[in-house]
Amino acid sequence: MSSSPVPTIELTADLRLREVDEPHSLVAHFGPDEALRLDVGVDLAPFTIAYQTYGQLNGAKSNAVLICHALTGDQHVANVHPVTGKDGWWETMVGPGKPIDTERYFIICANVIGGCMGTTGPASLHPATGRPWGLDLPMITIRDMVRAQAMLIDRLGIDQLFAVVGGSMGGMQVLQWAALFPERVFAAMPIATAARHSSQNIAFHEVGRQAVMADPEWRQGRYFDHSIRPHKGLAVARMAAHITYLSDEALHRKFGRKLQDRAAPTFSFDADFQIESYLRHQGSSFVERFDANSYLYLTRAMDYFDLAADYGGVLANAFKGTRTRFCVISFTSDWLFATSESRAIVHALNAGGASVSFVEVETDKGHDAFLLDEPELFDCSRGFLDSAARARGLV
Repeated sequence: MSSSPVPTIELTADLRLREVDEPHSLVAHFGPDEALRLDVGVDLAPFTIAYQTYGQLNGAKSNAVLICHALTGDQHVANVHPVTGKDGWWETMVGPGKPIDTERYFIICANVIGGCMGTTGPASLHPATGRPWGLDLPMITIRDMVRAQAMLIDRLGIDQLFAVVGGSMGGMQVLQWAALFPERVFAAMPIATAARHSSQNIAFHEVGRQAVMADPEWRQGRYFDHSIRPHKGLAVARMAAHITYLSDEALHRKFGRKLQDRAAPTFSFDADFQIESYLRHQGSSFVERFDANSYLYLTRAMDYFDLAADYGGVLANAFKGTRTRFCVISFTSDWLFATSESRAIVHALNAGGASVSFVEVETDKGHDAFLLDEPELFDCSRGFLDSAARARGLV
């Protein structure tokens, strides 16, 4: 008895716009014999990693810097984004003459496993069915992301990274790299992050996930089969999350209680206040570049992150005897990843005998300060990397 061909869905313009399977970046393909063993105990194969590079790798392959992106970031760290047309998400830090100097270093930034910009994620086509993975994709962890990145670094022929740098979820990846592959990381710079996700942050993520899943167009994660998307739910999730990225001081300075294009309240549920209009814009623009299921997967990966739990409940054990140099950076007004979380990392590194410096940047810009124009962040990042470069013999 012959079997019927596996049904497939047409790659719509929307899917192409989202760069899911045809990204405007470099792509590393890993075949059926190059499986990524996931923490859930299954092998992911085949799979792809979409990435960007900037600068030149030197002859000794000793100047490579891996940048790990945050929850809603991607590989387009220092180039025009192919979907939004906007500048790269970290062009304040990455570029010629900037703290992460593309004239000195070879920069690599990869879209994480579970993402939606060309790396295998829930919107990617399942090779066995020809349909998007949806919720059939196994759950992803921060450790899985790092193992996949290590496979990419192997593919590029780089034995040791000069530095691994990232903020927020990217900072979690930096810590995981230093713990999992200490011999492959010369310097590490985790920014505005923590060694485990707090219960408060898990709670915020759950609100966002429930907003997505409550949207009737989510369809149990099978919205692509119906040529629809849960725009409203994902927009609400983004609005709620965006509040946590800012500080009360920053919101008051920028918006206060100012009205939006009107002289008096309308006494309705329209966006009377500027802050309401701003959040609605954040939500509506986000859904044009991000996949709802990826949001579920990546927030869950952050929730599961607990580095100490992998080392007998003692965070210092994750870094015991490491030769990696660390610079841990936090922000005074960041209440999502408070300075106390960074201090806990520093104490663990000290207990593990690591070389570590710590900087708390004074700012009222909140968690998002690591993405913004923050001169003290630029100065301390440049100073740390310059010092590490001298120790590495790159100058």
